[in-house]
Amino acid sequence: MNIPTILRKAIEGERLTPEEALELLQHGDLTELGNAAHVVRLRMNHPHRVTYVIERNINYSNVCAADCDFCGFYVKPHDKGRAYTLTRDELDAKIEELTRVGGRQILMQGGLHPSLRLEWYEDLLRYIKQRHGVHIHAFSPPEIHWFAKLSKISYVEVLRRLHEAGLDSLPGGGAEILVDRVRQRITRNKALTDEWIGVMRAVAECGMRGTATMMFGHIETLEERVEHLQRLRSLQDECGVFTAFIAWTYQKSPNLPLQCPTTDAYDYLRTVAVARLFLDNIPHFQASWVTQGAKIGQISLFFGCDDMGSTMIEENVVSAAGTTYKLNAAEIERLIRDAGFEPQRRNFYYDLTDEPRRTNLLVNANVPGGN
Repeated sequence: MNIPTILRKAIEGERLTPEEALELLQHGDLTELGNAAHVVRLRMNHPHRVTYVIERNINYSNVCAADCDFCGFYVKPHDKGRAYTLTRDELDAKIEELTRVGGRQILMQGGLHPSLRLEWYEDLLRYIKQRHGVHIHAFSPPEIHWFAKLSKISYVEVLRRLHEAGLDSLPGGGAEILVDRVRQRITRNKALTDEWIGVMRAVAECGMRGTATMMFGHIETLEERVEHLQRLRSLQDECGVFTAFIAWTYQKSPNLPLQCPTTDAYDYLRTVAVARLFLDNIPHFQASWVTQGAKIGQISLFFGCDDMGSTMIEENVVSAAGTTYKLNAAEIERLIRDAGFEPQRRNFYYDLTDEPRRTNLLVNANVPGGN
């Protein structure tokens, strides 16, 4: 295949095939990929603006029934020295610290807790919404799958109940690589590919939105990266559930079971650029400065990203693997301006405001794919 022809096709708005995406990953020049991805990003988003959100990651518990070889955060219930579930006072303190610096959104996730039931999560959501009024971007497809499994009800019923209690949107965590060969090698007792996709399909059926993610640079092949992207694109064609795509590289630590060759910033930028060219129906791309650092995060604004993600006032999962990049709102805005763009605070829906917006519960809703 001719690389310039493939790039020209993407720039002109034609859909790439999986074979063409693979060709770009295998043989594309980094600068040419970045240039093409930037053209597409400028066409899909405001050409002079880069957005971000003030947000706090809250891990309500670190207890998890799954075994993920790449995770240094989770513990088992019997680990009395390290296992925790946040109290309401601890939760209040975290959210109040967020709101004092202007934040109106929390990203809340935990493990697959073996003893907490759906009613516990409903009570938690009601408490947060009534007391703090923030946008609750919470749980993940593996968590929803786990809740449904424990309660013996459907994904839609779980999500309907959680939404009515206060859940606003669903993070795309736990996707890793949406290929069962990979998932079965690096995780156990966790949602497989069709289950992850099934939860996100149910999110759309319940009138909510979510994000799409990819953790790469471990045991997956380039073909499997493309397969992951194809699954995301097909689901977005079907129901328009995703507001944004976030990719990051595996953060290896000597303490983690997953010991394999990892990847670098070059591969991160190359993969993000190809994803921007291939995912023609997902409007926004977030830079992963949390794993790549501030400078690569800034450079990714020229490789397809139009958003710097969140301030992440608190982050526990990536830092458990030894990666601890931190940026506040002023630092994010400086990076955006130094790159030649105008910084703009947003909410989850990419409205140019940080104020929350409540969705309606519309079962079988036809959720639009744009922003």
